Amino acid sequence: MDAYLVETLLDLVRIDSYIGQEQALCDYVQQRLSKTLGAAAIQRFEHSLVVRANSRPGAPRIALVGHLDVVRTSHDAPPRVEGDRLYGPGAADMKAGLALMIAAVEHLELATLPCELTLVFYEREEGPFDENMLGPMLDHFAELRRQDLAICLEPSNNELQLGCMGSLHATVRFLGRTAHSARPWQGENAILKSWPFLQALAARGPETAELDGHQFREVISPTIAQSLGRGRNVIPDRFELNINYRFAPVRTADEALQRLQALVGDAAEVEAVDKAPAGRPHATHPLVQHLAQSGVAAVTTKQAWTDVARFDALDVPAVNFGPGSQAQAHQRNEFTEISLLAPGYAALVQFLTTLPALPSGHG
Repeated sequence: MDAYLVETLLDLVRIDSYIGQEQALCDYVQQRLSKTLGAAAIQRFEHSLVVRANSRPGAPRIALVGHLDVVRTSHDAPPRVEGDRLYGPGAADMKAGLALMIAAVEHLELATLPCELTLVFYEREEGPFDENMLGPMLDHFAELRRQDLAICLEPSNNELQLGCMGSLHATVRFLGRTAHSARPWQGENAILKSWPFLQALAARGPETAELDGHQFREVISPTIAQSLGRGRNVIPDRFELNINYRFAPVRTADEALQRLQALVGDAAEVEAVDKAPAGRPHATHPLVQHLAQSGVAAVTTKQAWTDVARFDALDVPAVNFGPGSQAQAHQRNEFTEISLLAPGYAALVQFLTTLPALPSGHG
């Protein structure tokens, strides 16, 4: 199995699938899984797939979910293996997880699984929330909204990571008045007007929020700054910051925006440009607890946004679990550790093959 997982992951990273360019990889996955399941088991939705691995009415409904796209990163050499590292675009985020999804279809006795298994391969996760194709897929395929548990195989070092942070991107716009830079007192420098706000952010540490007995750390960070000045000898009358607020699942995106507006006060204009909701941890759900006991490396919370939030918004419990090296996501010369692949697959197999029936009131 070790060699199979390595070769499968190498096959995946050799196919470019930068965001917006997922067609070739989608074609490959569709053709490969059709050999095991038959073409009728796979439905295509643009460059995304819904794969019905088996049919077990009444059994727990499990979805394995992975995005096909990767961010564009720089690599000094083609995909390759060096020691315990497998290098390639998306090796960690999240083609290592896709390799486990493919392995489950190709190696498990699907007809005898104690669950009904569906796989979702989708495009455009790495871009803006509104362009992510999982949203339209959840609208189009009703059965995806009836799952008992969705497992997003995001890179997590084989940890079970509960919930996810919400993400708010907002433009904070400071307005001033132009003047000659030799006589700055005749104007109002928009850059300097931002200084008290930036000082407040610099002094602000992470805020901890707790839900279901698990802690999430909220952070607010400036990520882009630009002065829309008129020249290097002109006092700028406009200065903009992109602020990224990563908020816990104890609040909505609109509530996060209100908190940011309160922090800015009257000093600047605040305009939301991208809002993605947080996802609840569902720590007490029996299927989540069963996965936690199936050989995962640890149980933590997700200090990032993932599509578990989309499922959670539909009241479908969802978690993050994948073999990718988390710290390597979006890095130059991205790699994942080969030694994570087999243990990740073993935990997934243990979970899928030992599922109990859901107690009354669930599902």
